[in-house]
Amino acid sequence: MKWAEISIQTSHEATEAVADIFHDLGASGVVIEDPELINSYRRSGSWDYCDIPEELDTEVVTIKAYLPVDDLLDDKLRVFEDRVNRLQEHNLDKGRGCINCREVQEEDWASSWKEYFHPVRVSEHIVIKPSWEEYLPVEGDIVIELDPGMAFGTGTHHTTAMCVRFLEEVIKPADTVFDVGTGSGILAVAAAKLGAARVRGVDLDSVAVRVAKENAAFNKVTETVDITQGDLLTGVDGTANVIVANIIADIIIKMLPDVKKRLEKNGLFIASGIITERLSDVTAALIEHGFVVDKVTEEGGWAAILAGSDCR
Repeated sequence: MKWAEISIQTSHEATEAVADIFHDLGASGVVIEDPELINSYRRSGSWDYCDIPEELDTEVVTIKAYLPVDDLLDDKLRVFEDRVNRLQEHNLDKGRGCINCREVQEEDWASSWKEYFHPVRVSEHIVIKPSWEEYLPVEGDIVIELDPGMAFGTGTHHTTAMCVRFLEEVIKPADTVFDVGTGSGILAVAAAKLGAARVRGVDLDSVAVRVAKENAAFNKVTETVDITQGDLLTGVDGTANVIVANIIADIIIKMLPDVKKRLEKNGLFIASGIITERLSDVTAALIEHGFVVDKVTEEGGWAAILAGSDCR
């Protein structure tokens, strides 16, 4: 099958909006090439070896998505360009806004990105490694093996890493965890390996459900982790001690009433996928819905929030 790789050079503040446009056009996932993220990992020493050069221009974020080459492609490209140009109506700087399109074969798409994915330590104990690479763990390491597939991230983006660190901080042995918008299942697997007793991951995308199930099986946590298809919290039953959602600001705000109902007493909500420009909106909504913001972390233009109920 032939695919069109659509790429755009944009700004950090428009990243979330551009990704949403791609999703609306039918892309099941996006690739975000954030030079700040690459540079931060180069400097952190998380990679044993890296031949990727230092990025000098950190203001330009490249976002890629893949759409099938069919009769609808030209119309989708026109819609994409029009919606990008209208970002300014929402006070978002589209950045350079340079859009490129090239045709790729499915087998090229499936393998070319893998050369950039290496084992990475994302928290004190958790190391994420691709299934095709070797890693020698040190004492205390919790290794998560991941094969995200073509449509999902590698679990090393700022938003995911901040969620992992919060999970490492708060998970207790008897906890039930809901991972909303599980994607490749990285946070569900992390919660299980950190000792949660029961983990439920949910995603609206059937491909995400399949990939997350495969990654749970690969990491031998299927007795703890259950992945289902559903729309946000409608896809899981009962209540949880910890709910984590690495999505986008608007969806996080939308789901807050349901989060409040589905948290156990003294439960905690971890929210990420929030660009820093939207942090105040999300924190205001949390307070409005009766949450106490316990901690906020920011990294690479993104923010994550740890919040609990005000009745604790």
